[in-house]
Amino acid sequence: MKKLAKLSFAYSILGLLLGVFYREFSKLNGFTGNTVLSGLHTHVLALGTLFFLIALLLEKAFALTKSKRFKAFMITYNTGLLLTVVMMAVRGCVEVLNLEPSTVMDASISGIAGLGHIVMAIAFILFFRMLLNRIHEVDSQK
Repeated sequence: MKKLAKLSFAYSILGLLLGVFYREFSKLNGFTGNTVLSGLHTHVLALGTLFFLIALLLEKAFALTKSKRFKAFMITYNTGLLLTVVMMAVRGCVEVLNLEPSTVMDASISGIAGLGHIVMAIAFILFFRMLLNRIHEVDSQK
């Protein structure tokens, strides 16, 4: 349980720092338009902080960490989330700096971000399979 709480806290710090980064980086570069950077703050707070706070509550109720899938889920979820966030940051910086990426670079950013989303989708499947199995096991013990 402590690991989930610490992870949630770490994502809180990251989300807040990304909010400051967006505000200051945009201001420093005189950028006033829309950018992907504006969504980093909320993505990390929702998919990192809030998700792991909810997972902490589910851990208390169903002992998710006892599942054989827990470690695979944690690695997959965090890898997918961080990959997605990094690519959002790269895309946002390109937008703020008004760079004209080559077609290959643009496709690479989109492709890697897409891989991050796919990895997160796999993690969600692992999470719900793990959760449903743990619910079944707990119900069977009653």
